[in-house]
Amino acid sequence: MATITYLTRIEFDFGLAARLPAYCQELGIRRPLLVTDPGLTKLGLIDAIAQRFAEAPPIFDATPPNPTEAAVMAALALYRAEGCDGVLAVGGGSSMDLGKGVRLLAVHEPPLARYAAVEGGVARIKGPLPPMIAVPTTAGTGSEVGRGAVIILEDGRKVGILSPVMLPSLAVCDPELTLGLPPQLTAATGMDALAHCLESFMSAAVNPPADAIALEGLTRGYGALRTAVRDGGDRSARWDMMMASTEGALSFQKGLGAVHSLSHPLGALPGLRLHHGTLNAVLLPAVLRFNRPAIGDKWKRLEAILGGPPDRQIATLNTDIGIPEGLSAMGVTRDLLPGIAQAALGDHCHATNPREASQADYEAILEESF
Repeated sequence: MATITYLTRIEFDFGLAARLPAYCQELGIRRPLLVTDPGLTKLGLIDAIAQRFAEAPPIFDATPPNPTEAAVMAALALYRAEGCDGVLAVGGGSSMDLGKGVRLLAVHEPPLARYAAVEGGVARIKGPLPPMIAVPTTAGTGSEVGRGAVIILEDGRKVGILSPVMLPSLAVCDPELTLGLPPQLTAATGMDALAHCLESFMSAAVNPPADAIALEGLTRGYGALRTAVRDGGDRSARWDMMMASTEGALSFQKGLGAVHSLSHPLGALPGLRLHHGTLNAVLLPAVLRFNRPAIGDKWKRLEAILGGPPDRQIATLNTDIGIPEGLSAMGVTRDLLPGIAQAALGDHCHATNPREASQADYEAILEESF
């Protein structure tokens, strides 16, 4: 078992989910709100966790695939009605981000737009927030160690709400919870983790520790993802993918880039419910090619890890693990591309891409990924 203190505390090992009641007690959480999604409830995982508590916690399991402000407000109402004093978020990035929104609004006035990074909201977020334990059940988003939440507002924008005080109090990373994850979800979430490592490393911001973590996570994740997709019960591959996911998020404190600037507005398109990690995977090859002139020797370091030109290696990986061939295969139509490109300019990840992108550049990347 490893105990890591880097930005926030991480407990990492198989079987640690069994200790959640003790972790809540340690953090002074007497009545947590258990935030999750309907899929995990249906699988029986949430009941198994709730039954470990002397008094079963109230459960909000209506987290949508892309968390919304409306869902945050519904969970907040339950948090208050049940007299909760902390959040236990169990699931993928959507559940963890929704849980972050609940703990923020538990002590801050709505609406969430006030706290969006693109609205100058970082300075409006004050600590301390109620304690939160984040328990990932996929290996991709790394939200368990991320300082922000990405939420679709009432006005339809998908925005980042960012602040160091948003970091979960504790991340409990139990790879056992990912055993048997379906191949398609393993592939999509795994590519999300690789995208975090790649974009963080390429970012022009100066943060050598983050670069080192990003490269370690990329090496580990690239080496394990095919196996994890092929054999959902491979414990070694599942351990490596969860660690790569955590490392990707530890490194993206440095900043992300064009992949996420585009995937955020794509993920907010009404009616399509596009998976964030799948979008990142589809966009990565074109963004790698776009960034190559700006990243210098970093391209060679990526070649050494991936075993060839990064854009081609990622494209081959996408094919091998069953990622859709392009945006059109995901239901995106060409008429939507100019609006997505325009929205990407206002995304909080736009500023940290290593090469400045214009709307025309974003449209070209989308067209290449179509």
